Amino acid sequence: MSETARFLVIGSNSFSGATFVDYALAKGHEVIGTSRSEEAHQAFLPYRWHGESDRFHFHQLDLNRDLDAIAALMERERPAYVVNFAAQSMVAESWANPDHWFMTNVVSTVRLHEKMRRMPFITRYVHVSTPEVFGSTAGHVAEDTVFNPSTPYAVSRAAAEMSLRTYFSAYGFPVVYTRAANVYGPGQQLYRIIPRTMLCIRLGQKLQLHGGGASERSFIHGKDVADATYRIALEGRNGDAYHISTDRIISIRALVEMICGALGAKFDEVVEVVGERLGKDAAYRLDSTKLRRELGWSDQISLEQGIAETASWLDKHLDDLARLPQSYLHKE
Repeated sequence: MSETARFLVIGSNSFSGATFVDYALAKGHEVIGTSRSEEAHQAFLPYRWHGESDRFHFHQLDLNRDLDAIAALMERERPAYVVNFAAQSMVAESWANPDHWFMTNVVSTVRLHEKMRRMPFITRYVHVSTPEVFGSTAGHVAEDTVFNPSTPYAVSRAAAEMSLRTYFSAYGFPVVYTRAANVYGPGQQLYRIIPRTMLCIRLGQKLQLHGGGASERSFIHGKDVADATYRIALEGRNGDAYHISTDRIISIRALVEMICGALGAKFDEVVEVVGERLGKDAAYRLDSTKLRRELGWSDQISLEQGIAETASWLDKHLDDLARLPQSYLHKE
């Protein structure tokens, strides 16, 4: 796309959201961001690392409490593309307050869609979902694999997707879905496994490794995900889902061992093995063939390169990061 377009990024304070904002701005577009909290510390906002941009405007709006204001913002700004990263996204914590997860991820999200379907200026709506909807899987998982969610979080995300299917069928609502592997990179929240491991090493703290790190995942750099999401927004087929993943699968233990090696730490001195989390899925092997074949996407950043970039970011901001909360803080 050569001409300038207007994007609305819901959940722009999230790691993936902030990384996508940075990507879209670099492409020359206008971007409006909304999140329920005020803008995060600059260390977590890649789009702020290059200075202020007059093509980005942030609005503190909560999907649960400010839906009418979000809709009014849409009507006023008339974005062609809406990318929704907003969700209660923590898996383990969803067992403690499942109603909070269902309120945000289902009720408020469906209310948003009901308003958006009446906005003809929206060219495409990108609904950012999760492979958690499939539960534990064996082999490579295609986009049309049957849902089998195993946690309140996963059920809530599956419900939103299934609701959107009816909106596409009944109204022709221009929705596309993304499901990405484990996203990481500079600017990620400190409670996620890669920055958390690095921070534990730098601060001399113990890392609790659930289940000994036996579960397997694909880790994909945030910039590669932003590139994929951008292509899907512009060129994806309405009603279709796209998986964003590398072909490399690694256990969490091997990942932590790799980080320890990169940062010159000893695994046994860093890690404390603890019990597995309830409902944790053993493996995800997303098949990203469709995205690669139809939209010409490919991942560009290796795990080794991404770990080095993330470590450099963490060391640059270490004084600030050491003073910020390192655990997930739940907000209703």
